[in-house]
Formats: sequence, structure tokens, C-alpha cells
Amino acid sequence: MTKKEELNDEWLEEEEEGQLAIDAYQDDDNIYIKAPIAGVKVEDLEISITDEVVTIKGTRKNETETDKNNYLVQECYWGSFMRSYILPFSIDASKADATLRNGILSIQIPKQEKTKTRILKVEVN
Repeated sequence: MTKKEELNDEWLEEEEEGQLAIDAYQDDDNIYIKAPIAGVKVEDLEISITDEVVTIKGTRKNETETDKNNYLVQECYWGSFMRSYILPFSIDASKADATLRNGILSIQIPKQEKTKTRILKVEVN
């Protein structure tokens, strides 16, 4: 077996949990998280939210049974994945909402009232 074939066999046998890419942004009232999860069924997805962390877990199943030795290149990730994101603000987890549309997971998490920015007017005495 050549060195190239050995390296090829090594990457084909790696079975690590995948890292999910996300976008996280905010407005005055909410934190939003978006993640591309095309090919993941809703029943293979789990989202948990604490006061400090959002965790997205799931599994992307390859519905084609192909012998790994027949792959020329395999760049798509198949298998379990997870991503945890530490929230920068206190949130109200009980009012969070998640939707899946066109392969994009969208999570909306309301900020707690006490973390919203409030502008104070300074009064002159």
C-alpha cells in the first residue's frame, strides 16, 4: 500500500462528531441563531437552552450505502454533530422559538427585560 493510499484510508475511518457552523446576531429584543443543516430531519435534531448556553445536536444520515473504498472524495459531513454557543445576555428560554425552512435552522431567543438597553435622560437640577 502506498503512502497516499494509507492517508486516504485514515481519513475514511475517522468518526468524529462534526462541528456545526452558526451565525448569531441580535436586535433590541432578541438573539437569533441560524445554522445550515440541510439533510437533517426534525426528529434527528435536539435543541437545548439554558440561561447561558444554546446547544444544537443532530444527526445527518447518508441514505446512500456506498462502500468507503469507492469514494474519490468525501467532503459532506455525515453523522452526528453538535454545537454549543455561550449566550452573551440573559435570555428567557421559555419563550424561545425554533423553525426549519429550506435547510436553515432559525432560533429566536428573547432577551430578558433587564438586559435590554435603556437610554436615560439626564435632568438638570
